[in-house]
Amino acid sequence: MMKVLKIAGIVLFGLILLGAGAGWIASDPLPEGEEGPEAEALADKMLTAINDDRYQQIKTLSWTFPGGHHYVWHKPDNIVTVTWGDIEVEFSPDTFEGFATEKGNSLEGDELHDVIQTAWTYFANDSFWLVAPFKVRDPGTERRLVETAEGPGLLVTYTSGGVTPGDSYLWLLDENFKPSAWKLWVKVIPIGGVEISWENWQNYEGTWLASSRNAGFYQMEIKDIRVTY
Repeated sequence: MMKVLKIAGIVLFGLILLGAGAGWIASDPLPEGEEGPEAEALADKMLTAINDDRYQQIKTLSWTFPGGHHYVWHKPDNIVTVTWGDIEVEFSPDTFEGFATEKGNSLEGDELHDVIQTAWTYFANDSFWLVAPFKVRDPGTERRLVETAEGPGLLVTYTSGGVTPGDSYLWLLDENFKPSAWKLWVKVIPIGGVEISWENWQNYEGTWLASSRNAGFYQMEIKDIRVTY
């Protein structure tokens, strides 16, 4: 089983720090919420809205993340090809084994180890920003129902695994229970409760994926999303 794919957006980190001086004052505390059947029922509605059943059938998922990171993820075997600059890495996030080239030349030894570690860090972050709604029941997660001004929200805390265990994400849902935004309580962002919208939802032969993120001061666009079944 792949480690929990969660790490707060490195791309956003520097931009959010620009407002950190005022952010400490505006920071929201992590809501408490309640675990139990109501939280699980809300998670079910959210997963149904984005068609998790169809997502689980995906054979390959590819996309390009800001910063020039391109991915082809063979989901059944959990093998990932990551390309950035002159480097291409194919590896298993389960075993950290694989191979890599730079400018067409094979890498070995410490160089191979280092680029696989870098590829995993990129993949852990960049895949989470694409498929996080499907990961609300990953191993090590806790779900709580939170009443918000926008209606019931789903607070998901990742207690183990990944790069920064303990991070929490509050999903805000639209009238159809599809995610409209999330609020973040994560270690790499000093402001609690930063809200980022999830926009431009599209149906990829049954699976719903959103390509746009909007934090007001920063917009992110995930491009070239393709799926095969």
